[in-house]
Amino acid sequence: MNNLVIIIDNKQKEQLKADYATYQLPSNNPYVEAFFKVENVSITLYQSGKVMFQGGKAQEHAQKWGYQAEKPSPQKKLSQHLPMIGTDEVGNGSYFGGLAVVASYITPNDHAFLTSLGVDDSKRLTDQKIKQIAPLLKEKIPHQALLLAPQKYNEVIARGYNAVSVKVALHNQAIFLLLQKGVTPQQIVIDAFTSSKNYNRYLAQEANRFPNPVTLEEKAEGKYLAVAVSSIIARAMFLENLTQLSQEIGHHLPSGAGKQSEQIARDILAQYGMAGLEKTAKLHFANTQKAQALLSYRK
Repeated sequence: MNNLVIIIDNKQKEQLKADYATYQLPSNNPYVEAFFKVENVSITLYQSGKVMFQGGKAQEHAQKWGYQAEKPSPQKKLSQHLPMIGTDEVGNGSYFGGLAVVASYITPNDHAFLTSLGVDDSKRLTDQKIKQIAPLLKEKIPHQALLLAPQKYNEVIARGYNAVSVKVALHNQAIFLLLQKGVTPQQIVIDAFTSSKNYNRYLAQEANRFPNPVTLEEKAEGKYLAVAVSSIIARAMFLENLTQLSQEIGHHLPSGAGKQSEQIARDILAQYGMAGLEKTAKLHFANTQKAQALLSYRK
């Protein structure tokens, strides 16, 4: 899912609200001035003047309000054969469950062990395989794992973070804490979820910083073992959190953000109200409004 954030002035805010008035949906976020859903793009206007566009045509709509796509900059050449920290996140595209971010430190001496386990991008592995090898990786590989549970995630978003800046904060914190453990990487790579310009802009708001240069590279989980290890540990954490939340709420919570999620969210709303969704789901997803509409229709 594409996530783009821009800042507009008051005149643009009024124009945006007028242009998308017929597509407006309710929002329970007190920091949100207006929320719209058009052409499978979610548009969230915050009182601060920030506008977040999410969806396949996010860039197309954002460009109408001043967004300019960044030209790709030359990538720094990375080597699999140097000590590396790699990070990845899981849960960003799932309505239910938290957001797991992991940083892992790999040296060439670890390659044979990782190959013997069949380490690969977690998207290419079954959940059963991930659950089997994740404990072995956690025991052997220096890493730092962070899990932002849904309730905390919603609190952070309500304070003004967005789907991109919260990931910047988590990736940066995971790397910072792993470096504090004494590892000595010659390179650090993040599986790219935004541009380097955006990453550095949001990073400026974070307190914990480190001097090591960082490279953001697309599909890094399929290129570097350090990122692949992080993707596997993060996936295992996300699945464990989803299982725990399912048991606590009494409903099977699926991964993803499809119609099944909306139907289950409707049932949770009927049984527990918004408090149930606040504990289990990422409220800024459009699924929340759709679940509310389903519940109203059923009544």
